Amino acid sequence: MKIIDTHHHLWDLENNRYPWLQTPIDHFAGEYSKIRQTYLVKDLIADASVGSYELVKSVHVQAEWDHDRDPVGETAWLQGVADSPESNGLVSAIIGNADFFSSNVEDVLQRHAAHANFRGIRQMLNHSHDNPGLNFIDRGDAMDDPVWRDGYRLLAKFEASFDLQVWPWQLEMAARLASDVPEVPVILNHTGMPYANNAASRRQWDVGMRSLAATGNVSVKISALGMATPGWTVEDIRPYVEGTIEIFGVDRCMFASNFPVDSLTSDYTAIWSAYDEITSGLPDEDRRRLFHDNAVKFYQL
Repeated sequence: MKIIDTHHHLWDLENNRYPWLQTPIDHFAGEYSKIRQTYLVKDLIADASVGSYELVKSVHVQAEWDHDRDPVGETAWLQGVADSPESNGLVSAIIGNADFFSSNVEDVLQRHAAHANFRGIRQMLNHSHDNPGLNFIDRGDAMDDPVWRDGYRLLAKFEASFDLQVWPWQLEMAARLASDVPEVPVILNHTGMPYANNAASRRQWDVGMRSLAATGNVSVKISALGMATPGWTVEDIRPYVEGTIEIFGVDRCMFASNFPVDSLTSDYTAIWSAYDEITSGLPDEDRRRLFHDNAVKFYQL
């Protein structure tokens, strides 16, 4: 099966700076020393080479390059990786980082867009009023903030998309954003990040996902469902995979590995085998959309 991995990361700890990898933090996924080492395109190719799946293209999502440094530096490095023969056509699309609160965000976007494989931006917006350990941004109301929105709207000027990463309790706020700014395509990361596997949390996730799916400019990446769950099984993630496909429809869903982060709890082939098993009852055409064709459409591959 030919697959496109719509969400992975690379990092070169010897030559670039990623504070969260070089200085340990209290990570919501738990102890993560296993991934605090350089991970290059050759490592992704090696991880993907085991099993019956052919990785033909990939989408690299910003990996929290040092925020005190120019974020375009990461995109420039990744474009060099993509242009190298050793990439095997991977890093086919690059999702960079920008701060939409910044006064120079238009300049940052313009310089990102000068790179051939640049497709969009992710600024992680995860925030919890109750648990500061779940905060990836200081401003919990960023998506409703007029200054932030002015920066966000600039994505349309550069024909760029937004990779949205939030917690389930933020999905309805995200739906307002997507509805109010329909000219920016939104790609939801990590299946909406269902955090707690209990009935109340599942209902909250379901309501939020349906609210977001009601907008016409949002697609979703099904990924990271085992990131913080050692020993996860196909049946553990099945409700979220099937639920997301039911809510958004086959035409707006894609699969991803979230490697190397998800290597904390699984290997590359096991993740894709789980998606394969869960969708085995779908028509071949639908499966091609989920594993390949939708990625081509939404990431302009």
